[in-house]
Amino acid sequence: MAGNQPPPIRSYQMTSEEEKRLETLFQKLDVNKDGRIDIDDLSQGLHDANIPQVPGHAQKFFRKHDVNQDGNIDFSEFVQYVTGHEQQLRLFFRKIDTNQDGTIDASEIQESFRRLGVNVDKTEAEKLLRRMDKDGTLKIDWNEWREYLLLSPHQNIHDLLHYWRHATIIDIGENLIIPDDFTEKEMQTGMWWRHLVAGGAAGAVSRTCTAPLDRLKVLLQVHGSRKNISIVSGFQHMLKEGGAKSLWRGNGINVIKIAPESALKFMAYEQVKNLFRRENQELGVIERLASGSIAGAISQTIIYPMEVLKTRLALRKTGQYNGIADCAWKLFKNEGFGTFYRGYLPNILGIIPYAGIDLAIYETLKKMYMARNKNKDPGILVLLGCGTVSSTCGQLSSYPLALVRTRLQAQASKDRTDSMTSLFKRILSEEGPRGLYRGIAPNFLKVAPAVSISYVVYENSRKYLGVKST
Repeated sequence: MAGNQPPPIRSYQMTSEEEKRLETLFQKLDVNKDGRIDIDDLSQGLHDANIPQVPGHAQKFFRKHDVNQDGNIDFSEFVQYVTGHEQQLRLFFRKIDTNQDGTIDASEIQESFRRLGVNVDKTEAEKLLRRMDKDGTLKIDWNEWREYLLLSPHQNIHDLLHYWRHATIIDIGENLIIPDDFTEKEMQTGMWWRHLVAGGAAGAVSRTCTAPLDRLKVLLQVHGSRKNISIVSGFQHMLKEGGAKSLWRGNGINVIKIAPESALKFMAYEQVKNLFRRENQELGVIERLASGSIAGAISQTIIYPMEVLKTRLALRKTGQYNGIADCAWKLFKNEGFGTFYRGYLPNILGIIPYAGIDLAIYETLKKMYMARNKNKDPGILVLLGCGTVSSTCGQLSSYPLALVRTRLQAQASKDRTDSMTSLFKRILSEEGPRGLYRGIAPNFLKVAPAVSISYVVYENSRKYLGVKST
């Protein structure tokens, strides 16, 4: 292993053998074989080589290393980048290799993450090792380290370790059940709130853009059986009754509740997960599921009146309410405070199957991909695909509870009211099992645009707020 140690930093010069190695790598990245690497070549080359990427990786690479700004990286520019980046990688390698034996083992990985405020158990440390370990020794030598990280975009050891451990993914469901985990440094520097603000901005824009489909879903859930409304006739009804502006009824409160819901869920999650955390170990899937579900129940309990207001505003007729405050006052005056918690029970019960199935399927699909691709990190498109499938399955499992919740929210206290069980029975007897899934089509139709819009807004918001991609 001694021959695989990084050469001394002060005396480093590229040998003919290393130059040949770089020529080989350059040719792999030069997909169209024109002697230059453009941004499409780099993106495709990274994908073909199974090199982990982060959003905007190729663009950042070109902004920094395309010296003459001609939109291409020639071999001399590539060599200039590699020599500088390898200097940093050698520094990082030596810093993690605390016993200076020329290799990095699991205990050294654990210690490196511990210094960053992240507890990694031995099992996870060994999983990280296997991503770089080519010879099965469960130790990383310099060549394995360099090969894996040569094209990573990061300039400090904190970002590099975070990149090594995590892949980036955004939530695509209606509710983010499992909040992000942040390191102690991110908590101390305030970086955590920037992530939350970026996520909130993405949610606000995404919900606004898909609001017509969301209002159609509510309309179908509540009135679909009685009025025999389809997707097309539902849109026609909304346009005829209130014009194009009516398609966004209820969206205001839906956007406003993002901030308090996210903040409450995050604060509750930070407290609850400490109850499940064992000393010097990260939370496992079951612990994260339990912590996220409890945090979701706490936040939902506090902001639930806003959910009722959203439903009532989405179903209102033209001129019925003059905004959110007027709707809240009239509901309180005519129906009492209890109406703000109608449908609360099925809403809380729906958290458990949604969170459990969503998280379990997401983790399973991701592990299947990594097992078939030799533990390589999945790219963003793979993770988005896993998230889309898992979220869809989660929604399928909890949708009947969501439909019952919406119908209970829509019922005025002065009219005939149902309990959760009696409403379930009535739907099954009058509409059959299919009635429990009324309105699910527009719910699925909004997934694709919601993913695209959320991702673009989230990444741009993070850049604006100074959050580095990890």
